[in-house]
Amino acid sequence: MQPQARGREERSSISGHGQPAVLSVPPSAPARLVVLASGAGSLLASLLKSAVGDFPARVVAVGTDRVCGALGIAADASVPTFTVALADHPDRSAWDTAVADATAAHHPDIVVSAGFMKILGPGFLSRFPGRVLNTHPALLPAFPGAHAVRDALAYGVRVTGCTVHLVDAGADTGPIIAQQAVPVLDGDDESTLHERIKIIERQLLVDVVAAMATRGITWTGRKATLG
Repeated sequence: MQPQARGREERSSISGHGQPAVLSVPPSAPARLVVLASGAGSLLASLLKSAVGDFPARVVAVGTDRVCGALGIAADASVPTFTVALADHPDRSAWDTAVADATAAHHPDIVVSAGFMKILGPGFLSRFPGRVLNTHPALLPAFPGAHAVRDALAYGVRVTGCTVHLVDAGADTGPIIAQQAVPVLDGDDESTLHERIKIIERQLLVDVVAAMATRGITWTGRKATLG
């Protein structure tokens, strides 16, 4: 018998307002994580390093949209992988459905977008409402998009940071779960600042996954609360 995702949602999307929506992951067994990535896989590596022993979640699969370093990290950890390339599908909607199907085959409780460089559309999000996390190297809503660190430096901010949020249909617009500040130092360039953000981002993601796996998450409109 195939394992089933154990999360339970009380509504089907994370947009709008009204009664609180709840995702609970029963702690009787580790939560099942599917990690989506497009790059070197440093966030994935942090999750794999943490997801041992008493940690309340395990990475059960890694999905990518291209050949990338994350596949090698997954292979080294004997974690199943799948790749769904946009170019192999007639349109974005078909690709979105294919990614959802490949992800669903691993029955995730939580999906982590860890440096995944494609926007997940309705065909994906409707299958995993309230279960998809993303990290972003800025204090949202400031500096969304792919060049957050560069944009923060160009604007001249003295403090930036990282955010973990639920994914909705927009780009870096979902309800914020957790944030941590990182100071911008004199002499910082994009590389040095991004490296310091990554250190904080990795630990923040691990902490949020652990909390979500044990306590679940509740959200109303733009406010998300762990437990």
